[in-house]
Amino acid sequence: MSVLKDILYKVTINEVVGSTDVQINSIHFNSRDVAENDIFVAVKGSVADGHNYISNALKQGAIVVVCESLPNTIKENVTYVVVDDTSIALAIMAANFYENPSENLKLVGITGTNGKTTIATLLYQLFKNAGYKVGLLSTVRIMVDNKEYKTTHTTPDSITINKYLRQMNDEGVDFCFMEVSSHGIHQNRIESLLFEGGVFTNLTHDHLDYHETFSEYRDVKKRFFDALSVNAFALVNGDDKNGAFMLQNCNAKHYKYALKSYANYKTQILENQLSGLLLKLNDVEVWTKLIGDFNAYNITAIYATAELLGLEKVEILRLISELESVSGRFQYFISNEKITAIIDYAHTPDALKNVLETINAIRTKNEELITVVGCGGDRDKTKRPKMGHIASALSTKVIFTSDNPRSEVPERIIEDIEKGVEPQNFKKTLSISDRKQAIKTACQLAQPNDIILIAGKGHEDYQEIKGERFDFDDFKIVEDLLKQLQK
Repeated sequence: MSVLKDILYKVTINEVVGSTDVQINSIHFNSRDVAENDIFVAVKGSVADGHNYISNALKQGAIVVVCESLPNTIKENVTYVVVDDTSIALAIMAANFYENPSENLKLVGITGTNGKTTIATLLYQLFKNAGYKVGLLSTVRIMVDNKEYKTTHTTPDSITINKYLRQMNDEGVDFCFMEVSSHGIHQNRIESLLFEGGVFTNLTHDHLDYHETFSEYRDVKKRFFDALSVNAFALVNGDDKNGAFMLQNCNAKHYKYALKSYANYKTQILENQLSGLLLKLNDVEVWTKLIGDFNAYNITAIYATAELLGLEKVEILRLISELESVSGRFQYFISNEKITAIIDYAHTPDALKNVLETINAIRTKNEELITVVGCGGDRDKTKRPKMGHIASALSTKVIFTSDNPRSEVPERIIEDIEKGVEPQNFKKTLSISDRKQAIKTACQLAQPNDIILIAGKGHEDYQEIKGERFDFDDFKIVEDLLKQLQK
């Protein structure tokens, strides 16, 4: 248990009704999770306003309510704390409740449109292989050294973040690598965390359903770098014009990595094959099992981050050569019929373009590239025709299908995608709304040495339709279908 006044340390308070000397069991922002002697923080979310659930939280046993405006009825023996922004207060309180765990390890945040998961996960893998105890907060999973937990958001809520960071402290974790999403920054989930460094990958078309404009999306990302301390490092992609923008008025030490421009960490691609990349990184050659230009950027960011965190250069290069690809990120296998199936999370126009260009750089003109791709429902609709344009222009055959349609009709989503296909590319396209049938058709069309790309869902092992999640794993499905065709 903790005392309320200690939990409120550093929170800017407008008014208090009641005592701050009460003992608290836990903090919640979902009224259904509240129990006896808990704090309920009424957060205004994008879907629901926590202020409408204060009475529910009190029935559940809350003895403290943190809110932006007092409710009409004040309950006796309940403490009410009024603040300007409950999302900021929640983050500060969560950090205090779990004894500010980010201060007891080296926390590095990775932000940008593409590459966050790969960089965070491979840094976790690299530092584990170097002998350290390591934490990971990512889209795919949460790791507390060797213990794995499921995750539902790229950047979890501030209570969850601090809870797992506290566990990491208890397990003696030295480093933690964390994906930092634009939603997480905008909703103040990372407020009050102490970062050792921040990494910026790139900025391309994504999440405009949430942020509305690209400049707003970019400005939210910059808030992360503006908050870094003078003792932290800021590492940005020098080949992305937004990298320089992230460094403006940033107090942290500035570093750049690049393939095409001058940078502190400069990489040249010497060989690019399906078996991996040969890179010259700051004039030293290194081989990696990862594939493609985008992974050359990821590896450079990983090398730079590891060096900035104190690892020896020779050791880093050795560890890079041992890294395995991340689940659902250019994950591939070759069937007995010599058909290559690639599963990738590419769900933005830029990511899809990168993956297709990588495959086209590797394959010969005799091999077909069959792409299966869709777009998520209830998300940014403006990227759909762009995805259709890119897929049809850079593939020899394309099958448009469902991704996670959510509440939308799959056929309407596919119609939006088709709007981007240029007339000369229509003959390359098919539309099959059933994703499994679309993958099966791709397998039936493929000949020996052809390549099938299944894009959009990557590591996800479900499909979300009409509010329900059904088991669906692209990798397992294509693997089983290709085995069946071999019989």
